[in-house]
Amino acid sequence: MYNHIRPYLFRLNPERAHELTLFLLRNTQQIPPALWLLKLIYSAPAKPVEAFGLTFKNPIGLAAGYDKDGIAIRGLAALGFGHVEIGTVTPRPQPGNPSPRVFRLVEDEAVINRMGFPSKGSEFMQHKLNPSLREGLFERIYGIQPRSKNKKITTIHTGGAILGINLGKNKDTPNEEAVYDYVSLVDSFAPHADYLAINISSPNTAGLRELQARAALETLLSHVHQQRLVSQELHKKQIPILVKLAPDLSTSELDDAIEAIMRTNMDGIIVTNTTLAREGLRSNYRGESGGLSGNPLKARSEAVLYQTVKRVNGAVPIVSVGGIMNPDDAKKRLDMGATLVQIYTGLIYRGPGLVKEILRKL
Repeated sequence: MYNHIRPYLFRLNPERAHELTLFLLRNTQQIPPALWLLKLIYSAPAKPVEAFGLTFKNPIGLAAGYDKDGIAIRGLAALGFGHVEIGTVTPRPQPGNPSPRVFRLVEDEAVINRMGFPSKGSEFMQHKLNPSLREGLFERIYGIQPRSKNKKITTIHTGGAILGINLGKNKDTPNEEAVYDYVSLVDSFAPHADYLAINISSPNTAGLRELQARAALETLLSHVHQQRLVSQELHKKQIPILVKLAPDLSTSELDDAIEAIMRTNMDGIIVTNTTLAREGLRSNYRGESGGLSGNPLKARSEAVLYQTVKRVNGAVPIVSVGGIMNPDDAKKRLDMGATLVQIYTGLIYRGPGLVKEILRKL
């Protein structure tokens, strides 16, 4: 069915098309019969995975960037994902970079984005994640068992999918003060997330990737870990923290980043974010600045995964993302040693049935 819809979506500006699909998912999750139908259509065999002390119903997740403000979590989870990673969220609201800032490279099955962490901010997302009066009314109308105040908030929204929250600093926060942004976000979202992801690898916030350097990263993550310990004690729950790295690091830079991650007791690594490389592109949009995702990222992301698996040697789980466009791509990443995989651009070109396709082939 998506093959019939895609030509119409592709006539729209890429950012508008994205907003439309997010709007539809957000509204679907508010209508119980529609949400039930969505779950029925995209139901897939369970493939449980244990990672970070959590049980994922399957290894396929939605990468950060699709639902930046956490407004359609249940709708997205209904597509069959084992986990949904929302964000990137920043402490204060910010508009991101000027438009146009998303480009669809159809000939290459790719996307270039230079969004720049558009975010309604921490306070907005916390409000979305907290049980509201409206949700309480929804429960009473449909006879859903009231939830204990001690039960994790994430189960309210995800229907069994694990919820990750991707954290980033504000654009106008200097790197030397970035630690305050990340620590404040860990404090804010510890009670809401199943895991947190530290994003220091987006190419669209000036200077952000400099935080991947060993000394800077070790300092940042040491403070993040200390806040995590405080939050775990306060909320009486484990808070796994993952770190997302860029695909453009040299071998020595990747080794340094992994060493910093391991030394600071982080729980996992996400590889990779989007790339600044442009080799072999055919589209007229190939000269646009920003991060490239999709099929052209595949080989580079696989190479970083190979290096990371070898370097980590089973010490922590690895999440692979970047260039996963079909079931064979996902299976290859898992066979290479990834514990979980995430998709995003693949959904744009293959449609929401991609999760089900992958799980049927695993």
